[in-house]
Amino acid sequence: MITLSKSDLKQISEKGITEKQIEKQIENFKAGFPFLKIENAASVGNGIITTTEAQREIYINLWKEYKSSGKKVVKFVPASGAASRMFKDLFHFIESSSDVPSTEFEKTFFDNIEKFAFYEELDKTCVRIYAKTVKELISEGNYKDVLRGLLDKAGLNYGQLPKGLLLFHNYDEGARTSMEEHLVEAALYAVSGDAANIHFTVSHEHLNLFQQKVAEKQQIYADKFGVKFNISFSEQKQSTDTVAANMDNTLFRNDDGTILFRPGGHGALIENLNEIDADVVFIKNIDNVVPDYLKAETVTYKQVIAGLLVDLQNKIFDYLKVLNSNSCGRDKLLEVLQFVENDLYCRNNDAKNFSDTELICYLKKKLNRPIRVCGVVKNVGEPGGGPFLTYNQDGTISLQILESSQIDKNNVEYAKMFHNGTHFNPVDLVCSLKDYTSNKFNIMDFVDSSTGFISIKSKNGKELKALELPGLWNGAMSDWNTVFVEVPIETFNPVKNVNDLLRKDHQ
Repeated sequence: MITLSKSDLKQISEKGITEKQIEKQIENFKAGFPFLKIENAASVGNGIITTTEAQREIYINLWKEYKSSGKKVVKFVPASGAASRMFKDLFHFIESSSDVPSTEFEKTFFDNIEKFAFYEELDKTCVRIYAKTVKELISEGNYKDVLRGLLDKAGLNYGQLPKGLLLFHNYDEGARTSMEEHLVEAALYAVSGDAANIHFTVSHEHLNLFQQKVAEKQQIYADKFGVKFNISFSEQKQSTDTVAANMDNTLFRNDDGTILFRPGGHGALIENLNEIDADVVFIKNIDNVVPDYLKAETVTYKQVIAGLLVDLQNKIFDYLKVLNSNSCGRDKLLEVLQFVENDLYCRNNDAKNFSDTELICYLKKKLNRPIRVCGVVKNVGEPGGGPFLTYNQDGTISLQILESSQIDKNNVEYAKMFHNGTHFNPVDLVCSLKDYTSNKFNIMDFVDSSTGFISIKSKNGKELKALELPGLWNGAMSDWNTVFVEVPIETFNPVKNVNDLLRKDHQ
């Protein structure tokens, strides 16, 4: 038990958090989270599907038919992250004693500065602040003034803005932010009826800026693509914040004695996703976009994985209707079991020995849950999670996206599986959120709460333990039906640092 003062109780109550939740979080710090038991990394033929050209055509047609059937489709884009990490190296240069670029990163940035989509705006900003152009400042050796014009609040403020509001790509008609690129994508593959529905999760401090940018830009793209945009926003709920702990697992407190709360990570967004009223939802990160001339591949494979989702959903719904008809013989039950094992990659080695009643109960449970089809790309050494065949708490084996922190690195076999994994998770998901009777799932019921993360951070020079909730596409979707499909690496173009915008995929 932990002792909380009246002011503590007032603080947690204002965030919508209970005393019981705080106690549970402290218990998590003390006990840690169990590593997952793994059967193997998923690979082509063992949990990962590849598609032929003929299959892709079938899935694309299925998706087009589904979109025109009156179903609601939403594009869900996590966009709350600040872009400050994109500019880490440039901040380091500003704070350094050197006045000229010395690292490879710094030299690359300044040598190619005119290629960035934000260059024109930066040039105007430097004229406004310093009465000199970017070229003039650089020729005089005032490199740091250029960066201040880019990063500081008095300039473009890119050091504090979210990635969604940064200019990513150049066009003849003007540069586009990554948020605008998502509007274009939605118009190309996620229109249902006459509307493209897009939902951005944003931080509270940036909500007004997003709303202003959308108000300024959405009609331009509505006219360009002949669609109506329904754009909505939500913020990560304060009730999903988690406490920080000292290294001895006691509550970490701010200098004024209040409890330090931290955002619960992207897993907190499962609550935002749960409030989306849609039949099918696309999920894709804000920074994974490309210019129009490269969008064809992305649009093709978005429709492919969505069509595969529709195909699986149709089969699942048909089987659930049969299972609920009370006229299901043994042969039919074994057919459904084979589908669960071969198409949904969910296995229970004892299931064939279940009685008819037990098997019906088991199959209903495994079929009547949310579905996600995840695009995965060949591993090219990017940091992050990958597709695995994993043991679940009920003894079944199914497909999951795992992060490195969920794997016991001291287990040589597991470490080798993770290191040698053939594919990577680019966060390319299409999800089905309604059951076979068209009722919305409460997706909070399908979260595995034992799959959180603990990391070591610091505040004011003091080390602390930080707690992240089960990741949105990790433990938060642990009990979903999951299928992996190989998609081309060309569909994965994240921007982790500013110089990534110089890659050919963003030029």
